[in-house]
Amino acid sequence: MPAEIRKLIVQVDETRLEMGRAVTPPVRRALAMAVITNPFAGRYEENLDALIAIGEELGGLLGDKCVAALGITPAQAEGYGKAAIVGEAGELEHAAAILHPKLGAPLRRAVEKGAALVPSAKKVGGMGCAIDVPLGHKDAAFVRSHFDAIEARVPDAPRANEIVVAVSVTAGGRPLPRVGGLQASEAEGKDGLR
Repeated sequence: MPAEIRKLIVQVDETRLEMGRAVTPPVRRALAMAVITNPFAGRYEENLDALIAIGEELGGLLGDKCVAALGITPAQAEGYGKAAIVGEAGELEHAAAILHPKLGAPLRRAVEKGAALVPSAKKVGGMGCAIDVPLGHKDAAFVRSHFDAIEARVPDAPRANEIVVAVSVTAGGRPLPRVGGLQASEAEGKDGLR
């Protein structure tokens, strides 16, 4: 069963100045969100395969939209993250079904590689509820400069029978990073850690 999408939102933020200092090149982050109908709203369902399939569908769709919004090639993507907010007639496990078993593989294809785990967050909430989408380097989890988050919020979602699914892709790390650790330029991306 394909996702029943009520709304798609894509946005880009670009940080050019931080603490009075120029950020060169500017840090660019894209966020793509789909507001979907929750097929299991209002009832317990043992088998969540339909949501797992929806996650797989949305991983590619939202990842591709982020890359396109940034105006970069998939290889130029540096970081990513995912999150979901389930409306009150659903349960937290519905977000887990979308985010974890199959969303990652098509998102990794959208950003070319993606050896590191995709950071994630999930919650149950009402319309206008916000969630911070955690971000990390797509190939090397130990790259500290890419530890970040971007807020996802849809003013009229999720309704009780909906789920907001968010994916973020970045073209860099935080502005003016200086807390040390493995640098993005040093990352090998073989084990997902370094």
